Amino acid sequence: MEEESKLEERLVLVKEEGDEELDLKKRVWEETKKIWKVAFPGMLSRATNFGMLIITQAVIGHVSALELAAFALVQSLTVRFVNGIQIGMSSATETLCGQAFGAGQHHMMGIYLQRSWIINLITVTLLMPLFIFSSPIFIGLGQEKDVSIATETISIWLIPVVYLFVFALTIQMYLQAQLKNMIVAWLSLVSFIVHILFSWLFVFKLDFGIPGALGSLILSNFVMVLGEFVYIWCGGCPLSWKGFTWDAFSQLWPVIKLSVSSGIMLCLEIWYNSILILIAGYMKNATVAIAAFSICLNVSVWELMICLGFLGAACVRIANELGRGNAKTIKFSIKVNLATSVIFGLVFFTICLVFGNKIGYLFTSDEDVVNMVSELSILLAITMLSNSIQPVLTGIAVGAGLQSVVAIINLVCYYVIGIPIGLLLGFCTDLQVRGVWIGMICGTITQIICLSIMICRTNWDDQVEKTSQRLSRWFKPDDS
Repeated sequence: MEEESKLEERLVLVKEEGDEELDLKKRVWEETKKIWKVAFPGMLSRATNFGMLIITQAVIGHVSALELAAFALVQSLTVRFVNGIQIGMSSATETLCGQAFGAGQHHMMGIYLQRSWIINLITVTLLMPLFIFSSPIFIGLGQEKDVSIATETISIWLIPVVYLFVFALTIQMYLQAQLKNMIVAWLSLVSFIVHILFSWLFVFKLDFGIPGALGSLILSNFVMVLGEFVYIWCGGCPLSWKGFTWDAFSQLWPVIKLSVSSGIMLCLEIWYNSILILIAGYMKNATVAIAAFSICLNVSVWELMICLGFLGAACVRIANELGRGNAKTIKFSIKVNLATSVIFGLVFFTICLVFGNKIGYLFTSDEDVVNMVSELSILLAITMLSNSIQPVLTGIAVGAGLQSVVAIINLVCYYVIGIPIGLLLGFCTDLQVRGVWIGMICGTITQIICLSIMICRTNWDDQVEKTSQRLSRWFKPDDS
């Protein structure tokens, strides 16, 4: 009898373990579906949006080597500088809309969106001198005179694109927070195809040259933004869009503070790469160094755009669950999201190692540039892997509204650690551009470690309480 009782106990334990394993698999599967519902459209839209810049660079590279270096300089420094501010400030929209959606305050999402438009449009307008006076700015920074002069025309053409980014980025965050960003993905894909067709027509058939390539970029971005507005105005978001309202001009200061901290957080990260491009301009054979480094960074950023889908998923999942008050679900979602993103990073890491010596030919036929890109391929692969981890950690912080803490971490890791190491290795050794990039990787890895420690030590029950207080303080009744 005693042996039968022990056998029954063992059978019960085995059954309970089996049930727990099945329950865990079910939970992982359910969370994975929720992540991919946000991540896949985000990947598609971000990859195609950035892909339009890549296509433009590739087309310009086959027109003129000088114009390629000029576009690389403007795109990697000025556009990335301003775009970094926009992406950062737009992440405040993602935080506020995600938490409002989770709390069921749907009508507040449209108000937050309009407040972001006001703040971002004013900010971009204040930054326009960077485009208007790009040539003297680059000359003053010590860049090659011919390249700096060539940036003037390119910068003026890119001004409409930067203004269109204001609406494209904020609307994407707004739709993503309510799990409706698939429309953004399809519009981005259509715009990408339109851009390829217009680039081929304007540059290679009609021989419009550089204006044709940049004009195609403007038209394709306009198509995407117009489609987003049509979707919202024609009833795509009946719960969250109640039309334009004067409430958008009220309580701007709290949104400004969150937008500024968000902007600083992401700009410090995006400017980091831009500063390294600037440093490359002081290396030996600067034109080749800038072109090669820019190509590698653009490939890296293109992969980062895909991994930013996981950033969006992490942000939306954390923000939604904070709005609902589910601290336990937040912790589980973080683990699943990180594991999924790292798998993607390993895939890109392997691809880059295998095809690293062929990447340069996609952008230019200049053998010197292609050879330098090949030399940088190992560092590119390492960057690809880190790109799969860092965005998820940032997304968790954005979803929780911890941008100000991350801004401090980025400042220290990138500008106190990464850039000094890059300068030391780039100018005091024979590594040159490779040394600069090694410094960049050191800063990124340090940031990943710091963010991981911060997230592990975060009390999510406290964050739930803070989110509830914030939503209550900014709430306005729905008058419709």
